Amino acid sequence: MSMMHASQRTTESFNTMPPTAYLMRWVIVATVPGLGAMTFYFGLGIISNVLLAALFALGAEALVLKLRQRPLRPALRDSSALLTGVLLGASLPPASPWWLIGIGVITAVVVAKQLYGGLGQNPFNPAMVGYALLLISFPTHMTLWSPPQPLISDNLWAQISGILPASTLDALSGATPLDAFKHKGETVLASEFWASQPLPEGALNAWRNVALAWLAGGVLLIAKRIISWHIPVSMLVSMAVLATLFYASDPSHFASPLFHLTTGAAIFGAFFIATDPVSAATSRRGKLIFGAGVGALVMIIRTFGGYPDAVAFAVLLMNLCVPLLDIYTVPRPTGQPKTQQHAKHGDST
Repeated sequence: MSMMHASQRTTESFNTMPPTAYLMRWVIVATVPGLGAMTFYFGLGIISNVLLAALFALGAEALVLKLRQRPLRPALRDSSALLTGVLLGASLPPASPWWLIGIGVITAVVVAKQLYGGLGQNPFNPAMVGYALLLISFPTHMTLWSPPQPLISDNLWAQISGILPASTLDALSGATPLDAFKHKGETVLASEFWASQPLPEGALNAWRNVALAWLAGGVLLIAKRIISWHIPVSMLVSMAVLATLFYASDPSHFASPLFHLTTGAAIFGAFFIATDPVSAATSRRGKLIFGAGVGALVMIIRTFGGYPDAVAFAVLLMNLCVPLLDIYTVPRPTGQPKTQQHAKHGDST
């Protein structure tokens, strides 16, 4: 179940909001545990990312709407641009420079959303389009994740303003668990890798606790019926099954299923990215296939590709399959032959 197809009920505190705003704002509320945990472990650079991305997103949305001569208030009030900024900001390394955030947000809001016609017309997840562009175009800045650090870093403002050279940023950063394991070398056994203590102190525990915080937010979304369990569960189960097969075949070189699920963006992606209301599948069976496909692609790219996490690329690739999934997984009305259903979809397109 995606947010746009969730229950349309409202509460007294949200009774003046349009349904889209109600859903989007609950998703923003659900990001609080994850953002709080990330801030606790990685500092205020996480908050600066989110605030800057949110401001850029609202500004870019307003500018494009004005250029298109569309009313500003209804589109800005639905909180979809704000949510895109929050999700993209949470995905970036702490204290990313303002210009990096600006490029990613403009790509997400202007190119991936408004150029397709606005909310409801975009075939791809806007936040992940922006993230993927940044990862391909600026790999140095996008892989400079800092190790666990105090809440306020001495270099916070310099990082945000973008005046620190890449060499200094590299000295301040540490490898994420996924990145470190992927680049351990073919001749290094997993036991040797972990025995060498390759991660900064407390890094692995920090990433696991952050994953649990995102899980708490995801459970809230399911409890409030903002999303359903189909996409998150099928994605995580798919990842777990493939990770188990790889690990069972060669535990000396492959990471455990728990490692894949609790480090990186697996849980964040399962509950907050793959469930995008516009670019995800709509039927229950379609959602199960969509989520399983995302999970399988994440594991394939992590294992055999060049990127250690791969959630963004997996989601975007499965977005391409959504039109086909929606055609062949929409429930057939009772008594209607399958051929008639397919012909009906063909006529409508």
